[in-house]
Amino acid sequence: MGNGPVTINAHLAIPHTEIVERFVRASGAGGQNVNKVSSAVELRFDVAGSPSLPEPLRTRLLARRDRRMTGEGVLVIDAQRFRTQDRNRDDARERLAAFIQASLSVPKPRVATKPSHGSKLRRLDEKKGRAQIKRGRTTRNWE
Repeated sequence: MGNGPVTINAHLAIPHTEIVERFVRASGAGGQNVNKVSSAVELRFDVAGSPSLPEPLRTRLLARRDRRMTGEGVLVIDAQRFRTQDRNRDDARERLAAFIQASLSVPKPRVATKPSHGSKLRRLDEKKGRAQIKRGRTTRNWE
């Protein structure tokens, strides 16, 4: 992906000017290399203030309950899976594209339904049958 725009689909791309990348040291085990090299990438994308996102998509993205989204509407992605900055940068950009692609499709609204009259009757008949079975049991005290 490199330094160019992040392509979401044929109609939508995020320009590199809207993305802030910061290189930090990776956490966790890794020996001497991890203490010397800043290979992890912290990618920040302002969803709330991005002019390249359509308004309905922005609303869906901000409505998602995701721990990577700050209160101000900034998406923060930490990428440190790989040992090199380039691979971590590509990984962070791919994860940004996947995050936005997940909200591209409009979810189908849920239609509340009621149980049918027949299903209510079947449920009540089953309850009556179970009550009959239990009523036929006797308590015996074996002493």
